[in-house]
Amino acid sequence: MFSKRQIPAFVFTAIRLVCGLAVLSGWSFVATRKDDFKTAQLKFERVKAAYDEKEAAIKKIFSDKGLNASRSAILVRVFKQEMELELWARPVKGSQFQLLKTYRICSASGGAGPKRRMGDNQVPEGFYTINRWNPQSSFHLSLGINYPNASDRVLSDRKNPGGDIFIHGDCVSIGCMAMTDDPIKEIYIAFVEAKTAGQARIPVHIFPARPESLTWEKLRILHRKDAGILAFWQNLKTGHDAFGKSHTLPRITVDAKGLYLFE
Repeated sequence: MFSKRQIPAFVFTAIRLVCGLAVLSGWSFVATRKDDFKTAQLKFERVKAAYDEKEAAIKKIFSDKGLNASRSAILVRVFKQEMELELWARPVKGSQFQLLKTYRICSASGGAGPKRRMGDNQVPEGFYTINRWNPQSSFHLSLGINYPNASDRVLSDRKNPGGDIFIHGDCVSIGCMAMTDDPIKEIYIAFVEAKTAGQARIPVHIFPARPESLTWEKLRILHRKDAGILAFWQNLKTGHDAFGKSHTLPRITVDAKGLYLFE
């Protein structure tokens, strides 16, 4: 048997196909009314099991910050080099987010730099939202992000930018952000609760590294001859810092050159 970190190339190819088509292997779930969402999700065995195992834990994570899991909006931030995923939340009628918990990402392929084409094995970088829910994923539970977004459609390969990028369980992935199954259960519950509470767009912000870290500076030095990637990372840092100043979300749009604008 191969370990999950010693999988040969032909198996990686199969994983890529399954990860990309995971939405087809189970259900890409979209509720017709937000009031139906949690009820419908709980009809799936894995979601029900996740609630049975982790609902008390996720409620405590929220309540420790003075929040109610069923009346909160959430935000996720990912830092690729650190292999960390942050879960943030605020009251539905509030504006300021609080950091709830930082999860360890178990597996993610590629390196620093955005995803730009099919088969580059990169985890995207940029400002995304969740657009798919798969309670019967080949990788336990999965949440799809809206890559390619408006920026990617300008800056990535126009014919074949790739797609089907997920946050999921099972600790193995090509281009996705893979957690172990216990964390994905908590994260999935938090997303179900937020959507049921009326949050239509759940943001996922993905950075190459923490901009305040030495790792960020090392990446800048390593890529000092690549003006394009340095400009892109500076654009991401601007968005990171805009959120960091007040812990409120700026309005994010994309210009004709594919750069993010923050208001």
